[in-house]
Amino acid sequence: MNTRRTFRTLNTELWILVALAAVSVAIVVGVGMYPMNVPFTALSVPLVLGALLLGPRPMVWLLVFLIVLLVIAQMQQPTSTPRLIAAMVVLIALCFVALIINLRRSSLGIGLRRGESMLVDLRDRILAQATIPKLPHSWLVESALSSAGGSPFAGDFVVATKRADGRRLEVAVVDVSGKGEAAGTRALQLSGAMGGLIGALPPSEFLPAANDYLLQRDWEEGFATAVHLSLDLVTGEYEVRTAGHPPPVHRLAGSGRWHAIRSEGPVLGLIDGVSYDPVRGRLTSGDVLLLYTDGMVEEPRRDIDLGIDEMLGVAEHLFRNSFDGLAERLVAKVGSRDDDRALLLVHRR
Repeated sequence: MNTRRTFRTLNTELWILVALAAVSVAIVVGVGMYPMNVPFTALSVPLVLGALLLGPRPMVWLLVFLIVLLVIAQMQQPTSTPRLIAAMVVLIALCFVALIINLRRSSLGIGLRRGESMLVDLRDRILAQATIPKLPHSWLVESALSSAGGSPFAGDFVVATKRADGRRLEVAVVDVSGKGEAAGTRALQLSGAMGGLIGALPPSEFLPAANDYLLQRDWEEGFATAVHLSLDLVTGEYEVRTAGHPPPVHRLAGSGRWHAIRSEGPVLGLIDGVSYDPVRGRLTSGDVLLLYTDGMVEEPRRDIDLGIDEMLGVAEHLFRNSFDGLAERLVAKVGSRDDDRALLLVHRR
């Protein structure tokens, strides 16, 4: 099937190459017959279309062909004015720029359009990991992600699943080293691994397994922080384990007060053979639990506790309106715009 698909792709690119070459020849013929009405700069059209539609190898042939046609078109001009010469030089320069860009992406073996579609697919896969499974009506669980600089790729991500019996919800909020596009590829690989581990292993083994996975990768920046929540959807009892991560916060509906869940554990990917001890608690009706990454609370030259206080103050203000969409609203208002941000909200109605 892969061979058939590859042949189909090559056949399509061949037809595109032939069509662009034919258009280019028609432009040069038009320049020769009507030099005052058909500008040879029209050759930039097949150049741009080729850059968008062709892979590296056929693009090289098109560029060589266009340069030859540019020389022919220039020879057909009745006079060589400085403006025509300048336009000729600019077009040839654009061909060489396109050639350099083409050679740089030749290691992937795909064209620009397909490369962009692959990046979109990778982004969608990261976001799909954060999809919260269907829960009983008595529970509201929302996640929100925002990357540094507004890029769709981030080093923060959420993975969530329900146990086979449907009684327990397993969620992890993870912050991979780096931010934005630089951390996006590592986040994709790690989110896929964690998405498989979180539903397959007992809660006590999830973070140790993720730690082992990162140690085996041997990345240059191969570490991450994480918080793992294992929640009983019937009783509201939960276990929280953290790996070098900011502490989750629990709001008691009765008193309206927040308290941090102080769970200690080493960062993932640095130390071999570590264990992560849980902190246990219980969510009663009206309670709220927030899990978040450091981008929500950390800023240069500011203590993290002050950042947590600011986040909770904004959260209290937003609670007055509605819990629905609160995660997105809180991420939009709190945290550093120069860092990735992720937030998970758990509310028992």
